[in-house]
Amino acid sequence: MKPIILIPTYNESISIVELLQKLSVFRSTYLFDVLVLDDNSPDKTADIVEKLEYSWVSILRRPSKAGLGAAYRAGFAQVLQQMTYTHVVTMDADGSHRVEDLPAMFAAAARFADTERSIVLGTRWIPGGSVVNWPRSRQLLSRSGTTYARLALRIPLHDLTGGFRIYSTALLNSLNLSQMTATGYCFQIEMAMAADLAEAHAAEVPITFVERINGVSKMSRSIVIEALWQTTLWGLARTLRPNADKLHYVK
Repeated sequence: MKPIILIPTYNESISIVELLQKLSVFRSTYLFDVLVLDDNSPDKTADIVEKLEYSWVSILRRPSKAGLGAAYRAGFAQVLQQMTYTHVVTMDADGSHRVEDLPAMFAAAARFADTERSIVLGTRWIPGGSVVNWPRSRQLLSRSGTTYARLALRIPLHDLTGGFRIYSTALLNSLNLSQMTATGYCFQIEMAMAADLAEAHAAEVPITFVERINGVSKMSRSIVIEALWQTTLWGLARTLRPNADKLHYVK
């Protein structure tokens, strides 16, 4: 495996330093690179990362804040052009995705051949998974959202809204990424649906999700509404015109 970790940032100057320091310890065992996707953070996140001078960390400076989906698609495009990596990891900058869970996720990804379409999901809502420092209301919202998406899209996975994942580049190369439109957290649902349409092998690994301590959460009511609305539309499309839907996402 030759993985690269994509980390989107917007005003994450404190947490990104802590995350990269933790990753540097694991890198002695797992030879991955990191690409930070910064949306022109006012707190100079990109400049701070650059000053760390980690040879294995690069930065994609984007002109403005355009949403999680847009940042990841830009990162995917750059990585796939390089044709260097076998897997792409998506990981939050705020510390909610623990570096300690990466070895189990890498092991799950390694069970598939590099040439196979595969997706590994770090999953909160299966035995062994957990959430730390979330109120019951937030847990209920997340559980309900992923259950609704699972039923509406008929995808047998347990954490469709989670963002801690590993995609094989074989899968990413098979998708029409430029045709995807989700900008907020429903991007995670759209990618899971695209992987399902591409008949990718899927594995779920239990993780511990830790609510951020520093900075401000990007979650908002508008993001929740977007995810609910988009999921409903995708569910209808998969029911009414499944072949057309597959052609839209899969090359």
